[in-house]
Amino acid sequence: MTTADPGVRPLSPEEQDFLRALARTVVFVPRAFEADLGRAHGLSISEFFALMHLSETPQGRLRMGDLAAATALTLGAVTRVVKLLEGKGLVERRPSASDGRVHEAVITEAGHERLAQAHPAHVAGVRRRILDKLDGLDLRTCTTALSRISQDDSTPRPQGESQP
Repeated sequence: MTTADPGVRPLSPEEQDFLRALARTVVFVPRAFEADLGRAHGLSISEFFALMHLSETPQGRLRMGDLAAATALTLGAVTRVVKLLEGKGLVERRPSASDGRVHEAVITEAGHERLAQAHPAHVAGVRRRILDKLDGLDLRTCTTALSRISQDDSTPRPQGESQP
């Protein structure tokens, strides 16, 4: 395999193996979680994580842009997810009380209940599909590496947030 830029160092066989394993994981994990959550609870992984992030805030609400950032979705994608959750009665979209130009997603009581019902299946899937396979690895190091990989260098960090 050749590169277009002669100044770019080719990938070593070990780097190529890592990249292929990462790419397979990036595709496999969401599909596996969607199968677990969708079958039992009618939620996509994006819907589950949106509900999770909303439930972790003091008032169960986030500005749409903040929810997009928390879930690593684009604003358009998070808007679609919130609309799906609204249709299920799990989230409401309201104008922000502090800034009428933006909207907030607000988890409903039904959203809290669905999340609580789905949580055990999610945890079981996470253990079976990921954590049980990482036995003996340093999870802090793995977390740091994944955080570095998923950090969008072109997006400014909120004040006070440090690089992992």
